[in-house]
Amino acid sequence: MAEWVQNLMDSMGYLGILLLMVLENVFPPIPSELIMPSAGFAASRGDLNLVLVILMGTLGSVIGTLPLYYVGRAFGEDRLVAWADKHGKWLTLSGKDIKKADDWFDRHGSKAVLFGRMVPGIRSLLSLPAGMSEMPMPKFLLFSAIGSALWASVLAGAGFLLGEHYDRVEEYVGPASKIILGVLAVAAAAWFLRRKREQEHAEV
Repeated sequence: MAEWVQNLMDSMGYLGILLLMVLENVFPPIPSELIMPSAGFAASRGDLNLVLVILMGTLGSVIGTLPLYYVGRAFGEDRLVAWADKHGKWLTLSGKDIKKADDWFDRHGSKAVLFGRMVPGIRSLLSLPAGMSEMPMPKFLLFSAIGSALWASVLAGAGFLLGEHYDRVEEYVGPASKIILGVLAVAAAAWFLRRKREQEHAEV
């Protein structure tokens, strides 16, 4: 994949960075941890400008958040609550749980989007709850842009400094993203088990 990413950027330049970062948000297996350091390396060679690399990476990342945001917006809290009340018992999930989660996102959504954009593994998925909770588009775009700019700057800067060893960035960040996803999976499983026990006790 590294060779394909590099070839695309070599042939398309800044437009290639934008396109790759859009795809990275829609198809997470294409990692920003590879795209932006590679672009930073190109900037260190003098082929690209580092500031423009970061700007295009940020723009592509923000554009890439929109499809899932609109999916969440179209699905909406009301439909999700109705679905949970009808089918959620198989997941120990109720409409009340959805409302609590939505209330939490209403209170902390800005921080979740801002810092979540810098967390591998969940950065693209946060657009769904943002859309479902109907976070205002200007607010969503603002915090997505800030978080994405910080993330793009760190990755591109690392690639610029590491030069031809830019691929080491993915070697370090890749395992970290797997650990984060693993922790989230364990936390979700623990939550489902606890909810199931509570339901069983309530039925006795």
